[in-house]
Amino acid sequence: MLNKYLRLRQLCLVARELAPVEEDLCAVFGVHVCHRDPEVGQFGLHNALMPFGTSFVEVVAPLREGTNAGRYLERRKGDGGYMVILDSESLERWRTHVDAIGVRIAAPLAVGDYEGLQLHPRDTGGALLEVNSTLNGADLQGPYWPAGPHWRDAVSQQRVEGITGAALQSVDPSALAERWSRILQRPAERDSAGWRLSLDQATLRFIAPRDDRGEGLAGIELAVRDAKAIRGTAESRGLLTDSDGVFVGGVHFALHSIS
Repeated sequence: MLNKYLRLRQLCLVARELAPVEEDLCAVFGVHVCHRDPEVGQFGLHNALMPFGTSFVEVVAPLREGTNAGRYLERRKGDGGYMVILDSESLERWRTHVDAIGVRIAAPLAVGDYEGLQLHPRDTGGALLEVNSTLNGADLQGPYWPAGPHWRDAVSQQRVEGITGAALQSVDPSALAERWSRILQRPAERDSAGWRLSLDQATLRFIAPRDDRGEGLAGIELAVRDAKAIRGTAESRGLLTDSDGVFVGGVHFALHSIS
């Protein structure tokens, strides 16, 4: 029997132009592009994927008019967070579960040894939520199809150790937390910062709006080794910073220094 797991494996940003956000992410966090997925072309997009430790930040951008991503950019008034992507040992239990609770599958995905379920955003709220599975993907150093076959060769952790969480903003964080709790079968808990939901190696947080852009993926939390270098590069590139972190691609990256 496979050991069950549910991990925050990938966070996706959407941008009007791919190159500027990709370049900012690589420069600020000292990361490298590991893969460009031709499969996203079927959605009218192009992309870049970068490993942050054993998890990933992806940026997608429209190649033509009339894409879902383009409409999302308009709705949220520019570049920002787009998708929360989890990986699991198998999708069969998730198909059965989401069907039982009335959450629709917006797009089933299957390529080779990989399959995924993109859930309908009207049923999830917060962000586009995907659960995927790659054959023999239980090892965090092992295969992860969306990142390409050679993702480990691109890993650089001089500045960033990895992703520790994500923040979803909503006018009703408690309701959104309860909805995601029901979908992901993990308890929503209250703490001093608001509501949170723990995955196997990361935390999803549900927060009050930080801006007027509506509900969405507002933040990514990082364990970092060199916060000073991250801030310095961000400022040199004209990006906003605050006491907690830096803003890249319309998303706040919170910096948590590790010893």
